[in-house]
Order: sequence, then structure tokens, then C-alpha cells
Amino acid sequence: MVNYLPDTAKERLDHYLVRTGFAPSRRIAQELVERGLVRINGRRSKKSEIVSADDRIEVAATNRRAVIEPNPDLALEVLHQDAAVIVVNKPGGMPCHPLHAEERDTVMNAVVARFPDVATVGEKPLEGGLLHRLDNGTSGALLIARNRGTFDKLRDAIRAGRIVRRYEALVAGSLERKTEIDTPIAHHAKNARKMIVGDPSSANPKRAGRAASTVVDPIRRVGEFTLLSIAPKTGSRHQIRVHLASIGHPIVGDVLYGGPASDTFAHGRFWLHLCDVAFDSPAVGHVKVTAPIPEDLKKLIE
Repeated sequence: MVNYLPDTAKERLDHYLVRTGFAPSRRIAQELVERGLVRINGRRSKKSEIVSADDRIEVAATNRRAVIEPNPDLALEVLHQDAAVIVVNKPGGMPCHPLHAEERDTVMNAVVARFPDVATVGEKPLEGGLLHRLDNGTSGALLIARNRGTFDKLRDAIRAGRIVRRYEALVAGSLERKTEIDTPIAHHAKNARKMIVGDPSSANPKRAGRAASTVVDPIRRVGEFTLLSIAPKTGSRHQIRVHLASIGHPIVGDVLYGGPASDTFAHGRFWLHLCDVAFDSPAVGHVKVTAPIPEDLKKLIE
């Protein structure tokens, strides 16, 4: 295996394996290490070990060939396609991509079955050309690049805020005025599944969190709830969910962040949908795509 670290750089082994695409997540990277499938200079390694450019890092060959398995049996609604990019309507409750090679029930398994060219586009073997993620419980427009040039351009556009996204969410309580929530997002100290509002006064970067901004605009009241239009200006993990919960209006069904449970939803589903996305496709220019509200969300507000 080639070592992709610059001459003077050092990095944790599990971080290195994720960054270079030999593992889709830190959890999988740590499993590979614990199973003895990763060696440093010929010896077994530890997940927290620091590696440098002088180290020879070896990963079992079976893991280097991890690919997204196509699953033509999964339904796939294509909202837009051109020579550079595909937009699909992600169902709520379905993961965006597999975490291990044997997993076949994700959006990317369905995409690869119909568009095989996207499987080898991106930086990580089990994500392919996936340009961004939606939480498992979120539905809506999902962008996938069909070639590496598009992947790089649109990833840069996402980071720079040039891709416009509009969500809708049903939240607890009455929210009457348009407002911007501008608080950082940080990882929960004890729960790896959860994010929290960060403390910008903290000298610890992990506690301070990443800057995040979300604009929320009421559409109408729905009984004891409010339907919102939401425009995130940044893209931190669980940003919309954390921000809404932080102002006392958690999303319906999002029990992780204190939202009211709903018998209408399957486990893990909540009322959050990416409705509109606008971007510049390298193939056809400016594109705006709308993802229809799915039936399970419609049912709850009707």
C-alpha cells in the first residue's frame, strides 16, 4: 500500500484509513485494525496509533476491493440526470450509502444498479459519486456525480455555499416569525450518535464546535405543530435537527432530539424533507430540482 501522507505529516491510523478510502467510516476502520487486518511496518497496529510518511501501512487485499453492490430490486426515483450529475429522491428511513461491502439496501446500491459509472467516481469506495448526505430519517433530493471532475467541482461548490438547498420540516409548537439560528454545532461528549450546540467561548475546538447557520420561515400552522421552510447556510452534521431543537421546536418524529413521536412513521423516520436544490451542472448549466413531498409526510399533515 502506498503511504499518502506528506513528508512531515502525522495522523491517527483510523483517520488515515477513512481519508484514503480504505474504510468508509472510523467505526469500520477500527474494526479492521482490531481484526488484525491493518499492519504498520509488518506488525499489528492500534486504532489510535500515529502514522507518518516513513511508515509502511498494509491493509488486507479483500478490504481494498470493497465496492458498492448494485441492487436493481430497490425502487429509485430519478429527479434529474445529465452527463455530469444525477439527482434522486431519497426515501425516508433508507441510508445514503453502505457501511460495508455486504450491505445492499441503500440509495447508492440502487443508483449503481442503474448508473454503474458512479461507483468509482469519489474518494471512498462505498460512497461512489455521492456529493452530500442526508440522515437516514430524512428524505429528499440527493446529488450524485457521474465523473471525477464533476465530483470535485460540486464538492467545492457545496463547501462554498453555492449549492442552494430548501427543506421543509414539521416541528412541535407554534413558530410565527422568520428567524436565523446562528449557533455552532459540536459532537456530544458521550453519545456518538448525537450532536449538540457548541460553546463558542470554549478554548477546546471540540467543545466550541463548527460555525452553523440556518434560516427558518413558517409556512403555516398544522394543529399543535408548525410547517417550516428551512434554508441551511452551512452543512454541519444534524444541523437542522439540532438548531430546531435548540429553540424549542424539535422535528416531529425526531425522538433523538426531543421531538414528539408519531405512530405514522417507521422507526428512525422524522418529518424532514429536502424539497429543492439548485446548482450549476458542468454538463447543462444551472439546474433546479424539486423533490415531491412523500406520502408518509403528507399523511401526517392531512
